[in-house]
Amino acid sequence: MRCAAFLFLAFFTSTLLAKNASAAEPLPVVFTEDFEKGADNWQPFDPDQWKVKKTDKGQVYSQFEKKSKYKPPFRSPTNISLLKDVIVGDCEIKLKVHSTHEDYGHRDACVVFGYQDPSHFYYVHLGKQADDHANQIFIVNNEARKKISITSTTGTNWQERWHDVKVKRNVADGTIEVYFDDMDKPVMTARDDNFKWGQIGVGTFDDTADIDDLELRGVKVAKPTEAKK
Repeated sequence: MRCAAFLFLAFFTSTLLAKNASAAEPLPVVFTEDFEKGADNWQPFDPDQWKVKKTDKGQVYSQFEKKSKYKPPFRSPTNISLLKDVIVGDCEIKLKVHSTHEDYGHRDACVVFGYQDPSHFYYVHLGKQADDHANQIFIVNNEARKKISITSTTGTNWQERWHDVKVKRNVADGTIEVYFDDMDKPVMTARDDNFKWGQIGVGTFDDTADIDDLELRGVKVAKPTEAKK
């Protein structure tokens, strides 16, 4: 009887812990954007590439010009707009993306996070066909972008419609997860602990795309005054 009671208690405890873990509180919302009041919260690398566009679903943030005047210090995305004045550690970025570029192998959209300066940040490249330079998670760390994906897919199935994208970053264990349309199963994963804070951004590597309905959950942090990380 004593053994049976012990086994029941152990089972009950493990079940309760698992339930509590699965019911963990989501990160707090720190910023939302639907662009109905414009895009004053955003800072494009090249302002001439971006505009707020009226559509039948309301206003969206449109990176409509492919060619950028921005020249990064290392090989990395040129068509990005950063969210101003919000720095986060742990974060979850949800947004809607409509790729507006004609279809080809590297048709893409990007989400930037952990952005500290032009030479130090992460980004997700959602590319039509995967290779070492497309459809991966990358780090820019004082050198040309480097793939850090542990898992990915054969490519991102861009269609002529809006898609749901989510990026999750956990600083403590370094995990990065990327979701595309299916918000329950990641299409890419990585683990890296170089950058523990930074801004977020949206756009493309060198294509065009529209952005809407962004929600940023996370832990806001103050920007360190000296060392990165």
